[in-house]
Amino acid sequence: MKRVMTSNPTLVIRSGTIADGLGGDLFEADVAISDGRIIEVGRVTSKGDEEIDAKGKLVTPGFVDIHTHYDGQVTWSSDINPSSQNGVTTAIMGNCGVGFAPCRPADHQRLIQLMEGVEDIPEPVLSAGIPWEWESFPDYMAWLSKRSFDMDIGAQLPHAALRVYVMGERGARRDPATAEDNRAMAALARDAVKAGALGFSTSRTLNHRTSTGDYTPTLKAGEDELTAIASAMQQTGRSVLQFVLDQGSIHEDLPMMLRVAEKTKCPISFSVTQADKAPRRWRQTLDSINEAAARGLSITAQIAARPVGLLLGLELSRNPFQTHPSYKAIAHLPLAERLVRLRDPATRKAILNETATTTDDPLFFRPNYDKMFLLGDPPDYEQPPERALGAQASRQGRQPEELAYEAMLENDGRGMLYVPFLNYADGNLNAVHEMLRDPHAVPGLSDGGAHCGIICDASFPTYLLTHWTRDRSRGDKLSIPFVVAAQSRKTALSAGLADRGVIARGYKADLNVIDYDRLHLHPPKVHYDLPVGGRRLLQQVDGYDATVVSGVVTQRFGSPTGQRPGRLVQGARGDARQLGAAAG
Repeated sequence: MKRVMTSNPTLVIRSGTIADGLGGDLFEADVAISDGRIIEVGRVTSKGDEEIDAKGKLVTPGFVDIHTHYDGQVTWSSDINPSSQNGVTTAIMGNCGVGFAPCRPADHQRLIQLMEGVEDIPEPVLSAGIPWEWESFPDYMAWLSKRSFDMDIGAQLPHAALRVYVMGERGARRDPATAEDNRAMAALARDAVKAGALGFSTSRTLNHRTSTGDYTPTLKAGEDELTAIASAMQQTGRSVLQFVLDQGSIHEDLPMMLRVAEKTKCPISFSVTQADKAPRRWRQTLDSINEAAARGLSITAQIAARPVGLLLGLELSRNPFQTHPSYKAIAHLPLAERLVRLRDPATRKAILNETATTTDDPLFFRPNYDKMFLLGDPPDYEQPPERALGAQASRQGRQPEELAYEAMLENDGRGMLYVPFLNYADGNLNAVHEMLRDPHAVPGLSDGGAHCGIICDASFPTYLLTHWTRDRSRGDKLSIPFVVAAQSRKTALSAGLADRGVIARGYKADLNVIDYDRLHLHPPKVHYDLPVGGRRLLQQVDGYDATVVSGVVTQRFGSPTGQRPGRLVQGARGDARQLGAAAG
């Protein structure tokens, strides 16, 4: 029996090619929206107050990005770019145990230094941008709930902030928590869930340090501590335990995290990547995940859509010559003055004759020119080894350092080098293809809002469509329905948000209208648009005709409309199919 609408929908998307988020075949249909919900998918005869002609265009659910670091940006900006320019309509922040609540005034700088060190968000930006209108996590959530955004945001309780809040200096220096400490953290975790936290995040990697070089407070937190916190949260409401592990200690830490999940019944989610030093360990990790899932654990592997790659350049946080004495002598100069010196033959000769020295920077590496590339335009993240600078230099009878030096001087000193340091041990993305296809995996690790001067991966959702379904030439591709379902419905469910990620009646009206053939990522560029003129890497994206959040168009043809219907998501959401049935 055909449903009859009693009033015109507020928005109708006409004749689009629908990828509905459930992984089935594409189909052509109209989508009618009213009051922020999808009210009809099919042939819609009613005229909408607003209409979008989507004939020949791909219509998808809005993408759900479960691994971002917008904890600071949401306090000073209502535009959550660059994720909102990549089709993301819900972003989850508070990952990796870092964030800004709870926090006593005396610890503001401590948490800023931790975020700066872990996520490469400059201290001046955070100090100028964050208003600190809260102390407790519920206060933080209450303050955010009054703000509006160009997408929905969800928050997790960060372990480092919680540990320092309860334990003070003992927590910062990684002392074991006492039973009293655990009870206090558990109580605050309960309050966080009641305030709408979607989960709890922690980090156990040596790479996560403050800007002063101290390890993250959560590095060696005990199993009893993690169990107390996870148990308190899961007993209060559906919560996810998100964590980051080191490859070197994963054989010890992963079994512990699985025990925590088994004891507390708390779903867990963590990043799985391919490391050069152990290029098949990711397979063992996924096998462990699948075994745990077979025992009834709710567990999700977050997979990066491409290599996690460092961008090196004179305008960026790092470059291959940063520890060379002759470069260090001019590193403090403004870019224009540095360029004059770097173009001087004597300076060039001195720098190229010196060698890199090891530092304790976790992201420093002795340059390996056999895995360093020119990113190109369009950017190519899956280049063969013969295009590395080392191979090019060998063919030219030159030193690779010369090629790197010259490349960075291009474009008025804004040339960039690309170093894939995770997910590229084999010189291709075949391992990523296998990871993405794992039944317990979802796309993750985009780090939107973070790594402002060295990584630019917030474009992962767009890359999933352009590279994996259309452009890949060095291996198997993935289907559009598969990729859309992975980046919308599967990610939404992994975060406990069952009301979105599907184009069907009753679901939240978050959608993208995409000119699939024109969808294109430009090379990263540096912008100075953060507080106090802070720097960050951004990528222009073509091909998003419209992005819709809660039934309101927020982006048209790559430009914001100024509409900000997005809100703080407070707590897990039930299955929207029940909402649709009730509405019928």
